[in-house]
Amino acid sequence: MSTLAHTMMTTARSADAGLAGPGELDRYPYAEAHGADRVVAPAWDSADQDLARVGRRAAGSRGRGLHGQLVQQLGQMIVSGDLGADRPLVPEEIGQRFEVSRTVVRESLRVLEAKGLVSARPNVGTRVRPVSDWNLLDPDIIEWRAFGPQRDDQRRELSELRWTIEPLAARLAAGHGREEIQQRLADMVEIMRHALGQGDSITFARADAEFHSLLIQVAGNRMLEHLSGIVSAALHVSGGPVTGCDRPTEASLAHHARIVDGLASGDGAAAEAAMRQLLTVHPEVERVVPAPREH
Repeated sequence: MSTLAHTMMTTARSADAGLAGPGELDRYPYAEAHGADRVVAPAWDSADQDLARVGRRAAGSRGRGLHGQLVQQLGQMIVSGDLGADRPLVPEEIGQRFEVSRTVVRESLRVLEAKGLVSARPNVGTRVRPVSDWNLLDPDIIEWRAFGPQRDDQRRELSELRWTIEPLAARLAAGHGREEIQQRLADMVEIMRHALGQGDSITFARADAEFHSLLIQVAGNRMLEHLSGIVSAALHVSGGPVTGCDRPTEASLAHHARIVDGLASGDGAAAEAAMRQLLTVHPEVERVVPAPREH
């Protein structure tokens, strides 16, 4: 096993034990730790009790401080449907009920407006926008959908997106002779092999995530690379391991290895076929996109 593979496996285990040093975990999409200063909405006595149902799950905000936490909580409430389309949002009311300043409310609503969740118009005020206006590729919205009533739809849509982009990425990656990246991909396969033998699903999932991220990066397509970041973040919060492979298996490992072999030999068709087989192995994807029929 290479030095990189050994280091990654050691880091993963140290992280689980709480022993990782500063900066060691930055490469992996771990959930943020809970903040002691999390915004907590007081009990509201008005008739608008739906606006009082805050935080369907315990999680730190993607942002920092009161501003980031208010964005997180209002965003979750909109995406979950607690605040329905065309619902007016009165800044003064929000500030009073969340006990935050007008500046915090104003900046938070601007962030939500940029994500397509709300709109602010003169003489109309700020209102929740319909789902058709949301930026569904925004990482925050993906996260909020993944923990709300739309969870199943989110997983299905992400599986379909993977089926669309990853086989193409595998084919394109075979045409780029970046030996250092191919070595790192091989390292990830070795880590997965060792983790599978040890029954270490966490390390397997992290190496799997690194594998798919590297593969799309080496494809040489900037737009695919952009989608890689979105899909990686989304699958991390979708309820299963980062890449969506719920149960690491020998078959999954073999398909990863065949992808690496296809890249090493410059055989794009073989790499693409192995990726399609890998995605079909996963039952979630198999229900969405049936395996191609044999002719």
